[in-house]
Amino acid sequence: MLISAVAQVPAQSLPDSAAKKIDALFKKWDNSSSPGYAVGVVRNDSLIFAKGYGVANLEYNIPIAPETIFHMASVSKQFTAFSIVLLARQGKLNLDDDIHKYLPWFPDLKVKITVRNLLNHTSGIRDQWQLLAIAGTRLHDVITQDQIIKILGKQQALNFNPGEEWSYSNSGYTMLAEIVRAVSGKSLRQFTDSVFFKPLGMKNTNFHDDYTEIVPNRSYSYDRKDDTHFQNSILSYSVAGATSLFTNVDDMSKWVMNFYNHKVGDQQDIEQLTQKGKLNNGKEQNYALGISVDDYKGHKRYSHDGGDAGYRTSVSVFPDQKMGFIVFSNLGDTDPGGKAAQLSDLFMKDLSPKKDSPKPTVADSAAIFNDTLAIKKILGNYIADDGIRFGFQLKDKKLYLEQNGHINQLARGTKDTLVMPKFPDVRFVFKVKSPKETILDEYWPQGHRRLVRYNAVAKQTDKQLLAYTGNYYCPELDCSYQIVLKDHRLLLTNSKYNESPLNLYGDDQLINDFWWMSNLKILRNNKDQITGFEVNSGRIKHLLFKKEPELRD
Repeated sequence: MLISAVAQVPAQSLPDSAAKKIDALFKKWDNSSSPGYAVGVVRNDSLIFAKGYGVANLEYNIPIAPETIFHMASVSKQFTAFSIVLLARQGKLNLDDDIHKYLPWFPDLKVKITVRNLLNHTSGIRDQWQLLAIAGTRLHDVITQDQIIKILGKQQALNFNPGEEWSYSNSGYTMLAEIVRAVSGKSLRQFTDSVFFKPLGMKNTNFHDDYTEIVPNRSYSYDRKDDTHFQNSILSYSVAGATSLFTNVDDMSKWVMNFYNHKVGDQQDIEQLTQKGKLNNGKEQNYALGISVDDYKGHKRYSHDGGDAGYRTSVSVFPDQKMGFIVFSNLGDTDPGGKAAQLSDLFMKDLSPKKDSPKPTVADSAAIFNDTLAIKKILGNYIADDGIRFGFQLKDKKLYLEQNGHINQLARGTKDTLVMPKFPDVRFVFKVKSPKETILDEYWPQGHRRLVRYNAVAKQTDKQLLAYTGNYYCPELDCSYQIVLKDHRLLLTNSKYNESPLNLYGDDQLINDFWWMSNLKILRNNKDQITGFEVNSGRIKHLLFKKEPELRD
């Protein structure tokens, strides 16, 4: 059932055959009983296709239309970044300025963090949502900008030194919004509205910085319960910068056109926005300033996806073709990014270089290990600080790596390395330091990880497990968690959350089901006594929890 007509578009039209192909991509959601999609295709200076599939509000059976308002989630970041670009162009800030120049409330961690670090996700600043969750705030609670500023203002360490690594950080973009406020004297909402939303004619777009504000024609977001039932996905916060842009397909099309038909800023500003970031070692990243820059089937692409509550969004721009693809959804298990790629395939030829000859593969002989005694020294199970686990086993003189149920064969590489023939850019180097200590270094083009071998068989007694129990306090977040022993197993508990079983890997790694702190690395003193743990999970590294002394009568 077609529930929303194609919007009227100027200058150009889309052949019926092309419209039918698009309809086929979204046929599953073209009904009046489920959430769905809003879709837009931009060519040159026109929105040549705009259509809704599915329902914006299930309670009132309101269909999705091109005019329906969606929450953009992380697609918002490019608008925050463009605000910074325009302010820099006006000479009001420099991307290489220390952030403390504009944010004196952020702690002095004895390293320089630049505005560019925030834009490129290379600051090392821990992610705000994960910090809030660890501190006990559920993400469907009411969350304000001031609340996030308060928690960021208490950080006592970084995940890594600025510029050394890349790690997606929503915190950086909330801080960029505060830099816009400090430099311009306006909130991000006020600045963007006056500087580019109004000039571009984006009349239904704003940074939604007041969760109590009524938004006409807004879609509700949902998560799936089963094949035919859905539940509300709650979103209640007043936070701008990393997220919270509200817009629709029609307005977003005008933003897409501005990448190649400039009405706000000019080509120099777009080039600044889309300049890829670099690490301190010179390695270039695909992430630029709030937007990713890559090649899709031989075409330059600017893109970003977003996900928040049940909203899923994707906007991609192909500047050389003067085309853009807009896909918004109000259902949490959808894939707008994948759909945007499928849309682009309908309109653009694949210009990828033809592969005349396959890449050289590892010789079959390199996958046979006759020196089994040497190989047996490195067999076993390994774990990294972030909880990543590998297992290595030898079978019929062939070495295999197992991770999360996936098995890959290994072969000899160069200079005492091992490689996976399927993924030759990934290398493994083992160091047997002693019979009790073996270290594994994994290298790939974008990074490096170190793992240590652990005993996966031995089970500890209740007496041994009791050493881990106690109250653990985080001074940075002013919160506590407890490790308790029940029915011969360790549990992680907190006053805000239910208990989560802890699985012990080796002597010093505890894995649990809390996404915000799923991996805990035990810390010990020189007497081998447990003094605390650090959280190494997702976008948080080295967050310290100290074990508090037991109170005795």
